[in-house]
Amino acid sequence: MLFAHDTEGGLIAAAALVNTAGDQGEALPDVAALDAFFAEYGWSGRHEHTEAELRSVRDLRPRLRRIWHADTDEIVAIVNGLLREAGALPQFVRHDDEPYHLHAVPLDAPLATRMAVEAAMALADLVRSSELGRLRVCDHPDCDNVLVDLSKNRSRRYCDAGCGNRAAVTAYRARRAAARP
Repeated sequence: MLFAHDTEGGLIAAAALVNTAGDQGEALPDVAALDAFFAEYGWSGRHEHTEAELRSVRDLRPRLRRIWHADTDEIVAIVNGLLREAGALPQFVRHDDEPYHLHAVPLDAPLATRMAVEAAMALADLVRSSELGRLRVCDHPDCDNVLVDLSKNRSRRYCDAGCGNRAAVTAYRARRAAARP
């Protein structure tokens, strides 16, 4: 583990949220999809299961996506804005059999607010440790998904949408074609 578990979880969830609005279409088409996302990424606390909540979560995505294309100063401005708007006050908490970790807004804050602040807190750790290079865009030419490279050697190039496999197949076919007489 390179970062604290809540930092890694926040980064992974932020990238996954950004990628729900990508080239493959809308991955949060309805409240049921948001419910599944909520469960998959281990969110806790208030969850209203409403169209308004879904809209607010969707509205967060472009702001988070901008982080993967921004320089350090712009990332800091985005992170500071997210924390300021939420009135974030970091505190250690323990819940759901998780060890102590930081929450900066109460569990009854709106889901989009908690998602924004969790991402901001995780990104703050990347800024402080000069590790923003771990935020990447997928290397596959037909993909604009984002990823967080948590590998020790900083070698991750592809997102979780199967782009690494597609690139490997393309390279294999090119080698076979080149080897034919």
